[in-house]
Order: sequence, then structure tokens, then C-alpha cells
Amino acid sequence: MITGLVIALKLLREREAKMNPLTIAIIAFFAVAVIVAIALSVWLYTSNKRTKRLRADFGPEYRRVARAEGDAAAAEKVLQERQARVKKLEIKPLTDQQRNEFADAWESAQAEFVDDPTAAVAHADALVQEVMNVRGYPVADFGQRVADVSVDHPAVVQNYRLAHDIAVKHDHQDVGMEKLREAMLHYRALFADLLHDGGLQPVRDVRGERRADARAA
Repeated sequence: MITGLVIALKLLREREAKMNPLTIAIIAFFAVAVIVAIALSVWLYTSNKRTKRLRADFGPEYRRVARAEGDAAAAEKVLQERQARVKKLEIKPLTDQQRNEFADAWESAQAEFVDDPTAAVAHADALVQEVMNVRGYPVADFGQRVADVSVDHPAVVQNYRLAHDIAVKHDHQDVGMEKLREAMLHYRALFADLLHDGGLQPVRDVRGERRADARAA
């Protein structure tokens, strides 16, 4: 059997020796082409999979960043960097007590709007920063706050931008009651999402309170 294998290898070498350079070049070309095609297919599959995942993770924020960057690849790099940064942070959920205390504080800010809309908007902005800080988000820079919160709360990050923009404009000139009311609504959407980790729940989770009352009874 070994003798037969040796003979086969010898014949193969003799056949290769008889090939002219052009034949060898053509075989090499097609071999390289196949390798390149396989590598390209793997790259396209991986790229498409990453794009689908990021679109699902960030929703409208993916489109906004893509428009801002002017290039999908650049946008995906930005979003992946955000995810990597937030992954290193120690983000933690609120306790029931903290959640209720923040809900009380929000209701106070909301009631304040009737008599002093400007103070209420400032109070709402401060509450958003406070709950972010308690949960583990750095709050020194607004741009960084927006980038960080977009990772786990992409559905409401644009609310934060809009509310903040109104508040900043109001610092320089009166934007009117309706704009301030709009800012409060945007802040509330983000605040509720931060309290409950999504789910489109109100700031105060009435259902959660009822369950707690039932357990106490």
C-alpha cells in the first residue's frame, strides 16, 4: 500500500513537471479567485449581520447617526464604540424605593410647571441627570450623556436632545409656554424610560404599586 502511494505521488510530480507555465498560472489564478470570493462572502455576511444587529439595537438613532456621519460604515463604528464604552460602565437598575422617590420628585416638578414653567423645565433636566448618575452614567458632558444613554434607551434619546435644545434656547430668549410644555413631555419620556428600563411605562408604575400594596395587605 505504501509502495502504491509512493508511485502515485511520483506520477503526480511527473504530471506537474509536464505542465507548462501558462497552465500553472491559470490554475493559480483560479485558486486565488476562489479564496478571494470566499473571503468576500464571509466579510459580506459578517457586515450584513452587524448592520442588522445595530439597526435593531439603535432603531431611529442608527439612521440619525448615519445621516450625521454621511456613511454607514462610519456610523456603525461610532455606534459600536458607544456600546463598548457603556459596557465598561457599571450601569445598575434602580431599587423600588429609588424608583418611587424619583417618581415623587417628577410629580413635584410637573406640578411646579403651573406656576413656574422655567423652573419646572430646569428641575426636569436636573432630575434626568440625577437618575442617570444614580444608575451609573457619567453626567459631566451633555454630548457624552446622550451618546451613553442611546445604547440602552435608543427610543427616547432624541427626546433628550429636543428637550435640552429647548431648555438651552430658553436660557437666551423666551421660547413660549408651548415649547416649554413640549420640553417637559420630552424629559418625561426619557425619565420614565430610565426609571423602568423601557416598556413605555409611565413615570410612576401604577401596576407595580398595586402589586406592592397587595403584598402588604
